[in-house]
Amino acid sequence: MKWTDVREIAIALADLHPDADPTRVNFVDLMNWVIALPGFDDDPKRCGEKILEAIQATWMDEAD
Repeated sequence: MKWTDVREIAIALADLHPDADPTRVNFVDLMNWVIALPGFDDDPKRCGEKILEAIQATWMDEAD
């Protein structure tokens, strides 16, 4: 899984953190949670605010 796999990441986060409110997760925690996902294999330095915003928005869509 790479940073560009936004939907796959969002689904994995929703599964692993079912009680988390994606609107309240700060970007530092979000980045750390993504890096810790099983199967995630990308350079943490490639992450940026736009990617984290996309992941957060997709996670919110998946939660609905």
